[in-house]
Amino acid sequence: RSGHDESVHHGAVVALDTAGAVALRVGDPDIAIYPRSSMKPLQATAMVAHGLDLPDDLLALVCASHDGHAQHIAGSRAILTRAGLDESALGNIADLPLDPREAEAVLRAGGGRTAAQMNCSGKHAGMLLTCVTNGWAHDTSYLDPTHPLQQAITESLAPITGAAATHIGIDGCGAPAHVITLTGLARAFAAIAGGAAGDAGRRVHAAMTAHPEMVGGPRNGTTLIMASIPGLMAKDGAEGVFAAALPDGRAVAMKVADGANRPRHAVTIAALNALGVDVSALDPSVWQFPILGHGRPVGTLRLVGDLAAALPSA
Repeated sequence: RSGHDESVHHGAVVALDTAGAVALRVGDPDIAIYPRSSMKPLQATAMVAHGLDLPDDLLALVCASHDGHAQHIAGSRAILTRAGLDESALGNIADLPLDPREAEAVLRAGGGRTAAQMNCSGKHAGMLLTCVTNGWAHDTSYLDPTHPLQQAITESLAPITGAAATHIGIDGCGAPAHVITLTGLARAFAAIAGGAAGDAGRRVHAAMTAHPEMVGGPRNGTTLIMASIPGLMAKDGAEGVFAAALPDGRAVAMKVADGANRPRHAVTIAALNALGVDVSALDPSVWQFPILGHGRPVGTLRLVGDLAAALPSA
């Protein structure tokens, strides 16, 4: 800020090559983390394997931390309709849209927090439809780790991450939150994108890459990254997590130690670039996080250390 360093974010990143070997590591690649919403493609893969059948745009929404635009809210409701349910069945918390402009529009119109607007509503709608499809209870017990749906998700993790989850907590939306290693997260993304997770994983990858706007929103960094790099499946997670993978097996996973989100895009793009992924079509504004003073840029985010030279703008 104004020529003087204000904050320093530490963290870890791991990148896998096409053979699945660790090609790049900064920090501890085996640190156990909550991937938070970066788990959604893994959860969706388990749901598809257990009968969830949706058009690609709605399946992408199941993997989303959506920004709360009209198509996201309508999509969540459409998934519920397929299950014979309505918004009252959602077990996630009520919230305003993630996109500040959308949230302001809701408030100007006299609205407030709703479950469908909350960024995880697509995932929860998908969970409910999976429960109905299998004849499982679809009351609020679907969020319990002992529910058949959540057991199926938990059991699906070891084959694609390389190890069982070491802990299960509660995510911000109320769903179970698994703890896995950073390398395990990268391996899971590579398995889903590359086909090792089977037809269910291939369907999730196809849906996310065909409809990146449903995974985030038109101004969302995750959406912009996927739209600019053909075939890339990417997903952000709360508290400084990001993961991405290509069908050829190259994958990246990262975690910011203090939970800050602003370094995520810069670190991910640098790691992808270091793997030889063409990131030239991506607008630098996606990773050049502006530091504002009195409403105008007075500083910027920069990488230091091992990844500094790998960022295209460095």
